[in-house]
Amino acid sequence: MEFNTLLHLVGDAPAFESAFLMAGNIHPENVTLQLTRWTKSGRLIQLRRGLYSIAPPYQKAKPHPFVIANLMQQASYVSCQSALAYYDLIPDTVRVTVSVTAGRPERRETPMGIFEFRHMRPEYLHGYRMVDLSGKEQALVAAPEKALLDLVYLQPGGDSADYLTELRLQNLELLDLNDLHRQAELFHSPKLRRAVGIVARLMQNGAREYEPL
Repeated sequence: MEFNTLLHLVGDAPAFESAFLMAGNIHPENVTLQLTRWTKSGRLIQLRRGLYSIAPPYQKAKPHPFVIANLMQQASYVSCQSALAYYDLIPDTVRVTVSVTAGRPERRETPMGIFEFRHMRPEYLHGYRMVDLSGKEQALVAAPEKALLDLVYLQPGGDSADYLTELRLQNLELLDLNDLHRQAELFHSPKLRRAVGIVARLMQNGAREYEPL
């Protein structure tokens, strides 16, 4: 296969599975060898085993990291600090795209960014939605309330007033307190109930005006 043929087949897709190229009268070992060569020459980026993206300057557009994260582990959604920053609920620039998954936890550093996957029990994988990103891209991202709860749940000491204050939460009017309570109850976790109580105080007083309970 010629590289231009691959570019035509992939089109605008942000990434592609090697299995996509195995249809028809194809020798898999030849395809694997060619993918390896193109990766070594800098034409492709290998994101994980069997998943590739066209490398600059050959790619038509740079994929959003949230889209790549969804593809790296398909049973996952973007959450925690990454989603909070996306909704402008924290002021920090987040350099790692954090996702929640029922699969195994892992961290992958790639030319397209750093991706971290945090494990959570399947029954807690709710509260996410498809969001429109730049251009025509879409990705599964936790709702603002669920992103905050996921972070608290996964972070040791995440229910402490000090930790929640250090997050420098902002634009708290974007949070739905009723939904925050509702989703926290789905965890059956005293830790999350405590955290929601503190967040409710922050929403009343302002994130920088927290008064200890």
